[in-house]
Amino acid sequence: MSAEPVADNTWTLYVARQPIVDRDGRLIAYEMLFRDEPGATTASERAAAATSRVLVNTFAEFGLERLVGDKLGFVNLTREFLVGELPLPFAPELAVCEVLETVEVDDEVYAGVAALARDGYAIALDDFVWGTAHDRLLPFATYIKFEVAGVDPDVLTERVAIARQRKRGIKLLAERLESDDDYQFARDLGFDYFQGYLLGRPEVFSAEAITPNRARQLELLGMLTSPDVDLGTLSAVVAADPGLALRVLRATNSASAGQKRRIASIQDAVVILGLERLRQWLAVMIVSDLSQAGEADLSIPMVRGRWLQNVAKQTDLPAEVGFTIGLLSGVADLLRVDAGELADHLPLTEEVAAALAGEEGEFGQVLNAVRVYESGGLGLGRVQSRRLSVAVLARSYLEAVDWSTATSAAIK
Repeated sequence: MSAEPVADNTWTLYVARQPIVDRDGRLIAYEMLFRDEPGATTASERAAAATSRVLVNTFAEFGLERLVGDKLGFVNLTREFLVGELPLPFAPELAVCEVLETVEVDDEVYAGVAALARDGYAIALDDFVWGTAHDRLLPFATYIKFEVAGVDPDVLTERVAIARQRKRGIKLLAERLESDDDYQFARDLGFDYFQGYLLGRPEVFSAEAITPNRARQLELLGMLTSPDVDLGTLSAVVAADPGLALRVLRATNSASAGQKRRIASIQDAVVILGLERLRQWLAVMIVSDLSQAGEADLSIPMVRGRWLQNVAKQTDLPAEVGFTIGLLSGVADLLRVDAGELADHLPLTEEVAAALAGEEGEFGQVLNAVRVYESGGLGLGRVQSRRLSVAVLARSYLEAVDWSTATSAAIK
């Protein structure tokens, strides 16, 4: 995954996925890959920043479900993630952790991989070759990936035999399958899974995203180090940056693969993630954004979020839910996507999703009135049942503009 600016406050993000199939040709997983641009066929770097961007993009920008559906995701990890210098901000059941062949396996890496395995993460050993320090990691591995193209058939046959001898039940994945002969040979050797250009080239996905404010990220990370951190204050800091808020909402999907709770406000997302997982996500996000320049002019979502919050207070509706609906509708406008489509990729309550998708329900009526007012119209349509007047909309809007201006100035 990489990013390039499309405006002062948005970036075009990329992530690639390559299919992995079983012996019956059924799709069972995708490997997530770093890409710099839409036409790139290989990654230009394998540094921690690149891996971090893949994680942030996969789990907090696109959403893992959108990229892999109900299939597994394989994610390459560098040393920083394996030894715990950078945290893994996703639950063990959501992805397979690949140990790259370029990682030097010393005692720290050994201990880190052992800890990941104990915590329930599935481990894959990538581009595996016997007789290296990577042999030490075999007890923790669920998958071994062997390259096929360009490898002497006798050497590959020996590698497969040793793998089966040393660890019963290990799953073998043949990669770099570039011809029919490669594929047939891998099948004859009894490989369980298959990956390569013959079966599917990496497919690159792109999307526009709002760049989170670096100062907000650092402020929030600093707050999370405090032993007496206040949940309400945390939620307010997240809500003050639309890009960060959108990532945190999406990241709740990685809190647990079986997550059933739906979200009505930013505070709900913070509660679901918990302080430790939120701290992990922020650390990875900051590393991910190291190469991204510029601060966002986020007046559209900021003003609309505060505006709906103000109106909600005056019409006896939950204020924080109003802020979340307003912020997300503004984010959708900024990204030039349909608000309903954006809602489909977030774990929102039915009330919030309906308001965004079709401006339905009480909050939908308020959002409709705000949009009418923004466009210069004075008709309040269905919202008159909430006793919402033009004067209320005007006062709420002016206060929202003042608040957004002051907030933006405070973080520059």
